[in-house]
Amino acid sequence: MKKKQFKAESKKLLDMMIHSIYSNKEIFLRELISNASDAIDKLYYRSLTDKKIKVERDDFKITVSIDKENRLLMIEDNGCGMTESELETNLGTIAESGSLAFKEAEKSSSKKTNNQEEVDIIGQFGVGFYSAFMVSDEVAVESKSVDSEKAYRWTSTGVDGYSIEECNRTEIGTKIILKIKEDVEEENYSEFLENYRIQSIIRKYSDYIHYPIQMDVEHRHLKEGSKDEYETHIETETMNSMIPLWKKNKSEIKEEEYNQFYHEKYMDYEDPLQVIHTSVEGQVSYNALLYIPSHASYDYYSKEYEKGLNLYTSGVMIMEKCGELLPDYFSFVKGLVDSNDLSLNVSREMLQQDRRVALIAKNIEKKIKSELESMLEEDREKYEKFFSAFGMQLKFGIYNNFGMDKEKLQDLILFHSSTENKLVTLKEYVSRMKEGQDKIYYACGETIQKIDLLPQVEQVKEKEYEILYLTDYVDEFVIQALMSYDGKEFMNVSKGELNLETEEEKEEVKKENEENKKMFEDMQKVLSQEIETVRFTNRLKNHPVCLTSSGNISLEMEKVINAMPTDEKIKAQASMEINVHHPIAEKLKKLYKKDKTSFENYTKVLYAQARLIEGLAIENPTEISNLICDILSK
Repeated sequence: MKKKQFKAESKKLLDMMIHSIYSNKEIFLRELISNASDAIDKLYYRSLTDKKIKVERDDFKITVSIDKENRLLMIEDNGCGMTESELETNLGTIAESGSLAFKEAEKSSSKKTNNQEEVDIIGQFGVGFYSAFMVSDEVAVESKSVDSEKAYRWTSTGVDGYSIEECNRTEIGTKIILKIKEDVEEENYSEFLENYRIQSIIRKYSDYIHYPIQMDVEHRHLKEGSKDEYETHIETETMNSMIPLWKKNKSEIKEEEYNQFYHEKYMDYEDPLQVIHTSVEGQVSYNALLYIPSHASYDYYSKEYEKGLNLYTSGVMIMEKCGELLPDYFSFVKGLVDSNDLSLNVSREMLQQDRRVALIAKNIEKKIKSELESMLEEDREKYEKFFSAFGMQLKFGIYNNFGMDKEKLQDLILFHSSTENKLVTLKEYVSRMKEGQDKIYYACGETIQKIDLLPQVEQVKEKEYEILYLTDYVDEFVIQALMSYDGKEFMNVSKGELNLETEEEKEEVKKENEENKKMFEDMQKVLSQEIETVRFTNRLKNHPVCLTSSGNISLEMEKVINAMPTDEKIKAQASMEINVHHPIAEKLKKLYKKDKTSFENYTKVLYAQARLIEGLAIENPTEISNLICDILSK
């Protein structure tokens, strides 16, 4: 037996790797299975040119077994195996990767034949094997190389070093034997001795390893003719599906297959609305299988929701939810990315700085946007279904980050149209603007019906201008972030100055306001400075009164922000406008001259009415109720 020590830097790396790089202990099994797959790949690759090596691809397999009594977990392959010197080089020096050396040799070789296939070598940094020490007190590797008559056993308990000795293995390949740690208060290591747990880890991370991963599974059933006696039998079963759906040719995949994969992987009972299956080659190559769900999950708009795509390298999952692959505004997309250009041994921190991941993310963003644009143009009904579920997220994307992404998303959002009586895009609105119209008009409210009844809407509709009805609480923030579209500014119909009157109408109302200036000042005093100004207007046709606003905070924004569960309260700069042609205008003038008490009561009721129309609360509803009853009783 040869007892050897790891180099000092290797000891440090081993300790750091176990405690830092891998925070999720179950990763160890993924690493060991990937190494086993590499070993089989190497043997198969050599068999294509070395006629002395007689192997059949169908004979290759990886076996996982458990000896619960002795706390042993074993992973075995019938790949190329390792010689004594390879055991020492590959396992005795941490970060010395046989897989990487093999891959580099393959790249530099000029002796490829037409029969050779591209071989995916997963492990490239040589540290994954040592993740076994996260869960093991001792790790043994028994291996017989295709190039050696002898077999050897490598054994280590961690940083103390390792030993190499001959062993009695007869079959070519490698067997890794883990002595699983005893349980401690913080960790339940025994879970890695349970069949169901090991099976779930294999299916989670290694489902698409392209060799069968086999385990003995115990089945228990009633004895024939018995009601309470059971018998058991053992069957060897393959745990992985082996062939990734996303690596198949799209023309060979049925819609049912895409949907079944989606149901199983993403736990959704409904079929996806859209499937995006793409393969990209270039600076970074990858396959992607993306799904746009038909509905938002119950937690989608909550803090608990975590965005991200499953990230694979050569069919092995390295991250369950890689948030770096999706912008927030496309966080509803589910699916996966598989790239051979990424390392298996990678942390989230490394991914955040990886330019290849950033490039994949940029391409995926463009692809999703392109698919949504096509859906909008070619299947409006489907797009509107999508928008009802995730339109809010697109709107968030427009005003988040100070509107940096608004140009990417502005053509994907929809608003209800007053003239079309359906959802329309901004592009569609602008395409049918009236000659001379230079504003995009909009109105805000809780429902389409309530907005349509707003007094401020009357004048704009009479001019036959289309109005966008905004019913989501985020809508006006979106409009403010956009500021304009196709050179046309947005205009809230509840703003004080719409400038839709003729010059004659403007002069008429200006004269009335000047003549009644003192009355309006007294009305402001009655309302305790609740509003900026009181004035007559000719914008109203049938309604007696309305509220308008000036400045950046509209009445609707005041309502939305003040309804939020925070201490922040804001107030819009509001004005009360009274229809100069309504009988109430003359009534106020008469009361102001003859009955100041009734005048004040009418002022309060009129203001309360204006607030109710806007959906705003009345501070003293009892007082207003009594005033109305008093007025009615006279």
